[in-house]
Amino acid sequence: MKKPKNFLDATDLIRQATEARERAYAPYSHYAVGAAVLTADGRVFTGGNVENAVYPLTLCAERVAITSAVAAGARAIAAVAVVTENAGTPCGSCRQVIREFAAPETPIFIADTQGRYRERTLAQLLPESFSAADLDDDKA
Repeated sequence: MKKPKNFLDATDLIRQATEARERAYAPYSHYAVGAAVLTADGRVFTGGNVENAVYPLTLCAERVAITSAVAAGARAIAAVAVVTENAGTPCGSCRQVIREFAAPETPIFIADTQGRYRERTLAQLLPESFSAADLDDDKA
């Protein structure tokens, strides 16, 4: 049986994030992060963090994966997997960027390098989030 395009296989998404982590560029913090984003149309985009000697210019893995997806025409995220050595969660900036393209109920898989993971929703990680809906003048 063929899987639907947006079929969610958490272990496969985590595997792809783990592979992306292996390509991360983290010479300063030595904290490699990998991310995989499943888009609503069934494509997967990956990214690793890319550090810079000027620290504020560092790119998080989640934002690398999301901007790759957006550059390829995706506008909706169905799920995200993030892998770090110790199962660290996405930073606040990444949570907000995820929110730009994902609904509050979107699953976020947070994994360590041993393959253990936990699942949270975006709403759990970013409660009472700000989104494009908040800019709707008709709501006032």
